[in-house]
Amino acid sequence: MSKAVMFISFNLAEGASVPDFLRTAEKVHREFMSKQKGYISWPQLVEGDTWADLVMWETKENAENAMEASGTDAVSHEFFVFLDQESVKMHLFSVERTYQLGT
Repeated sequence: MSKAVMFISFNLAEGASVPDFLRTAEKVHREFMSKQKGYISWPQLVEGDTWADLVMWETKENAENAMEASGTDAVSHEFFVFLDQESVKMHLFSVERTYQLGT
């Protein structure tokens, strides 16, 4: 099976503190994401007010299972309250091909 990338763009909720948001993201990584089957990495990107999470998984099924589990996870809920829910856009892509230096 091919790897998968979950691409989520969003704005922070009004009044959300960036340092608090990043501390909560670190907590979610440590206590939830890193324990999910097939989890590979999670770069957080930002430009102006727009954030994007680029979460890499071994399979689409792993990503879907983690998303389902996050719905009942208390630490994930702490993270979700920082997001402006109306701005959230999520896509789950299969990795068709990867180009790297030297290949």
